[in-house]
Parts: sequence; structure tokens; C-alpha cells
Amino acid sequence: MLETASTLTKLRTRGVAAVHRAEEIIDLNYVGLVVATVFFALSVTPSLVPRDWMFQGLISGINAAIGYGVGCVLEWLFRLWVRPRLTKIPAPPTWVRYGVKSAVLLTAAVIAGYMLVQSARWQREITALMGMEGTTTPAYLRTGLLSVAVGVLVVAVYRTVRELILFLARQLYRWVKVPRELAPAAGFLVLVLLAVTLFNGVATRAFFAVANSAFSVRNDHTSEFAVQPQLPEKSGSPMSLAKWDTLGFEGRWFVSHGPNAARITEVTGSPAKEPIRAYVGLESAEDGETQAELAVAELERAGAFDRQVIVVMTTTGTGWVNSMAAGAIEYMYGGDTAIVATQYSYLPSVLSFLADKSKAAAAGREVFDAVYQHWSARPEDQRPKLFVYGESLGSQGSEAAFDGLADLREKVDGALWVGPPNSNRLWQQFVARRDPGSREVEPVYADGLVVRFAADAADLARPGPEWRNPRIVYLQHPSDPIVWWSADLIFSQPDWLSEPRGADVSGRMQWAPFVTFWQVTADLTNAQGVTDGHGHRYGSLVLDGWAAIAAPPGWNPELAERIRHEIELSEAYERQIK
Repeated sequence: MLETASTLTKLRTRGVAAVHRAEEIIDLNYVGLVVATVFFALSVTPSLVPRDWMFQGLISGINAAIGYGVGCVLEWLFRLWVRPRLTKIPAPPTWVRYGVKSAVLLTAAVIAGYMLVQSARWQREITALMGMEGTTTPAYLRTGLLSVAVGVLVVAVYRTVRELILFLARQLYRWVKVPRELAPAAGFLVLVLLAVTLFNGVATRAFFAVANSAFSVRNDHTSEFAVQPQLPEKSGSPMSLAKWDTLGFEGRWFVSHGPNAARITEVTGSPAKEPIRAYVGLESAEDGETQAELAVAELERAGAFDRQVIVVMTTTGTGWVNSMAAGAIEYMYGGDTAIVATQYSYLPSVLSFLADKSKAAAAGREVFDAVYQHWSARPEDQRPKLFVYGESLGSQGSEAAFDGLADLREKVDGALWVGPPNSNRLWQQFVARRDPGSREVEPVYADGLVVRFAADAADLARPGPEWRNPRIVYLQHPSDPIVWWSADLIFSQPDWLSEPRGADVSGRMQWAPFVTFWQVTADLTNAQGVTDGHGHRYGSLVLDGWAAIAAPPGWNPELAERIRHEIELSEAYERQIK
């Protein structure tokens, strides 16, 4: 009996030692693990747009790592402030501690698995709202494995930074004679100062310099499907003041595509003119002011001020122009139109938002002011209709040309702004002052007499038939993260999540501090990974927007559908070849 008891004691001791060695290798903080599990669970809850397993795995892994760090801080504070006051409470036996830790590990795994199964179901609900094919539960379970890998990587980076802080602390104690107690804090402060200085200075400049250099290479590239136009109505033609090789990738594409007079006649059944497309690239002029002057000179050369319509389009990022928006207005007016756009950046929209947001505003203001000055100098009965258009960051740049609603209505015959970022100045004013009882996702401003918001064509007819000219339209989907992303999401619940949800937003999406901000931030990168009519994909809704603010004489539903069919086919073809 005694030998058996002795043997059991030895085995138990060896088992505990083995567990202890394994714990040292894994070096888990179990409070951190609990909080990481909570953060992981929150990260797989529904957001605005659907996610595949890989994207969700990246997001959840980072989220879990953040939670792990928060848990470690909480555990450290407990040891520092609470534990010393609990001296009368005896420490639990070793087997209890390891039993609790084992239970934590098992519970964390069960909760993570359960949430992944639920998340797969939620993802199918979101995709169903958007008419997309949903994921399967077995496929989505791969999210868990990827999340663990990403989380471990992030924690490893954190621990490397921690070791660097301790190294700095030792050096400060040794060489600068900083007191031992203050050395870690001083080391952390030194590292933060170095990081901030580097990020705000050398690193930031270097990053955007490299980005500009990289994307300028694409800007110099010309698609094999972009052929230099020969007609005088197009920039880049032999008669143009803006030379073909200076227009940039997007500019060359814009002027070499789009409907010609023959195609417009075929679709509409009426004689058409050759549409004017004026475009000025970053390399076409020295600065924004001379770009604007060149743009007006291009319009004059092509005879734009004798057309029925002039549209000032503010581009996004690399100088991209929505071909559906351009083609729609050209078909509507039988080619008796002129569209002018300029490029202000080499960078895509996301990077442009961070680095060139002020450039978008400056470009929108300078180009519009130059066009307006020339347009307003003509006799009133000889002026074409003047419209402005902007999408995403382009809408923000386009808005910047106006001081307010009165200024906007005085200067233009209509404005169409699509997928406006939440930081748009005029948009914010209209939404904040919306009529009582109207939702943030579907606001009604001043009874809809001038400004209207629409997620689909039917919304444009609400709230009533009276709609005064000039008209302003914002197209915005309830599921578009670009419209709803804001730093305010960190600490406050937005109205669009406290009011009844939009038609394509999951009713299960709930606001939580920090979590919702992070969720919607992640959605920004996938805003266009959905079908038309959802997220940041507005498709042929731009045609309905144009028809609402600028319907020409003789406009009818049959003609609208012919044009819609045509621009949708053109868009599909363009996506294949571009």
C-alpha cells in the first residue's frame, strides 16, 4: 500500500512537473486567453458586408491578439493592486490551479468553435440579403486555424517589442543612471518617441514615396485595349492640348472608351453627337491650377460650352472615372454632352484618403471654379446645363467646391454624389439636420424639397412629388462601409445601428465599443466584394440618379431600360478586359 501510494505520488509529481514545463513552453496568460476568446467571439459577429473564411481569419486573429494583450494588462493590474491585499486568502492547491487552467483552455476552444458555427450561419444570412452564394460551415471552420496562426504571430511581435523595451531599460539604467524602477517606463517612452518620430517623419514620407513610385509605374502603363482617340472631341487625340502620353492609365482608358455617336443613335433610336470627354492627367500640367486651366482650354477647344450639358466629374484615387456614370448621361442626352475630369494622385482611393484627401478637395474646387468662371461669363440663354458628379473620395472633392447648400444651388443645375464618405462636410450637415422620424440610413432633409438620399430607384420618389430644381442626390447603401465608417464608432453607437436596420444589413449586427469600429474598418477593404446594389457597388443606379436630377425632354421608362441594359453590358465587358 505504501509503495503504491509512493508510486502514485511520484507519478503525480512528474505529471505536475510535465504540465509545468509545457506551460513554460507555451507561456500562456490565462486571463489574456479569456479576453482573447471574448474578442474573437465578437469579431465573428455580423458586420456590413460578407466575409470569406480567409479574410475573417485574418481579422479574428488580429482581434484575438488585441484581446490577449488587454487581458495581460488586466492580469498585471490585478497582481499590482489587488493581489497584495488578499494575503489572508490562502493560495489554492497546485492541482486546482491546473484544473482551472485546463478548464479555461477547453472552454475557450468550445466557445470559439460554437461562434464559428454561428458565424457561418450569419454569413449565409448576409449573403442571402445581397443575393450572393453563402459559405458552408465546414469551410468556414478553417477560420479558427488561421486565426490561431495570426494571433500567435501578433503576440510574438508584441513579445519582441517587449524584449526591446527591457533592453532599452537596461541600457538606460546602465549608461544614463535612470533608477531601476523607472527604467522600463523610460524605455517604453523612448521606443514610443522613436516610433512616432519615425512614423510621422521618415517612415511616412518613405512609405508614400514608395507607394507613389510604385503606382506611378502603373500610371505610365497603357492597356492594350486603350487606343489613342482620333476624334477632336476627345483629350489625347492629335488635336488635343492634353497629350495622350500625359493622361495616365485611367485617363487614357476614359478617353478611349465610352459610347460614340453611332452607338448612341443605335441604342436610343435618335440622331446623336459625338460626346466630348476632356481629361487632364497629373503629367499634363505642372500643378492643380494649371491643370484646371488646361481642362477649361480643352473644353473650349472641343466646343463643350455649346453642348446641352457639361458635367464636372471629380475622380477617385488614381484618376478613375465611373464609366457607367459617364456613359449614362451621354446616352440620355444623345451625346450632346461634355464631361471633364482631372487626375490628382497616383494612389488608389484608400491611400489617397490617407495621403491626398486635401488634394481631392483642392482638385474638385479648382476645376469646378475654372469651369464655372468660364460658364457664368456666357449669356444665360447660351449656357449649357452644369452638373457635378463625384463617387466615394471624388464626392468629397466635389463637395469642397461649395460653401453650403445655397452656394451649391446657385451655381449648378444638379449634383449627383455616390457612396459619400462619412467625413463629407455637406453630407454630414444634411444627415445631422434630417427631419425628425427619418432614419440615418434613409434620411429626409427639409421634406426632400431639394436634397434626397437613395439606396434604390424607388427612394428617389420619396418623400413626395414636390422636388425643386436644382436637385441634389446622394446614392448610399445601408451596407456601404465607406458611408458609415467613422472614428465616432469607437465610443458611441450610431443612429444607423440603433434605428431599424437598412434592407441589406443583418438585424443581428450590434454595436459594441471598439469592436464595431474595427469591424467596419475591416469592411472598408471588402466594400466592393459584393453584388451591385450593395456595399460600395452602385451599378446602374447612377442612371436613375441622373434621371432624377437631369431627365431630358422625352425621357421614358422604355428608353431608360435600353440605356440601362447597354451600360451594364459595357461595364461587364470593361471588367473583363481592363
